Parts: sequence; C-alpha cells; structure tokens
Amino acid sequence: QVRLVESGGGLVQPGGSLRLSCAASGFTSVDYAIGWFRQAPGKEREGVICISAGDGSVDYTDSVEGRFTISRDNAKNTVYLQMNSLKPEDTAVYYCAADDTYTDDFLSLGGAYWGQGTQVTVSS
Repeated sequence: QVRLVESGGGLVQPGGSLRLSCAASGFTSVDYAIGWFRQAPGKEREGVICISAGDGSVDYTDSVEGRFTISRDNAKNTVYLQMNSLKPEDTAVYYCAADDTYTDDFLSLGGAYWGQGTQVTVSS
C-alpha cells in the first residue's frame, strides 16, 4: 500500500527555517517523482517544488527560488523540503505527492498519491 507521511511543520518566525519530511512506504521513492504542494486558507493548492525520478531534475515556483530546496534520502525512502528565509505568505498546509510518471505539469497537477499534510505557520 502506497503511503506518504509528512512531518516537521510548526510555528516559525519570519526569516526562520523549517525542514519538512515526506516518508514514503509501499514503494521506492527514488523511482517516483515527488513534489511539495501547499494550500493556504481560502486559496487554491499551489505546487511549490518537485524532483523527478532518474536524473533528479528540480522544478519550483518562482516565489520560493533561492529559499526552498528539495532533496532525497534514498536509504530512508524520504524526501525533504528545506525552507529558509520563511515569510508569512509561506503559511499553509504543506503536502507531498508522488507519481511514477513525471511531466512538465507535475507542479500544476500533482501526483497520484498524496500525504495528509503538515501545517506551517510563519508569524511573529
């Protein structure tokens, strides 16, 4: 059974950092494209950053360029989202998603499998 479990959310001050984890089970995450998505209250879901299987190419939304990075720990079957220089507008529920097919639309459409989400709040 494919399962994704996010963790690492919390309350952080503006300018701070958080690292989110997406632990995968039921499949080998390195063989799948993995992405992070977020949804703020009253807003549509937004693709944040993703990494492909194979060559590990990364795509991201402009608002997180230079601040967010995505990485894999294949031994732990886990994908991380490192978030630095956090802003209040980064406040949202963050979800990871996975799919065995990666296309240029992955950040827009998401994947076949989703986690339950973890809350990130950036506030002083």
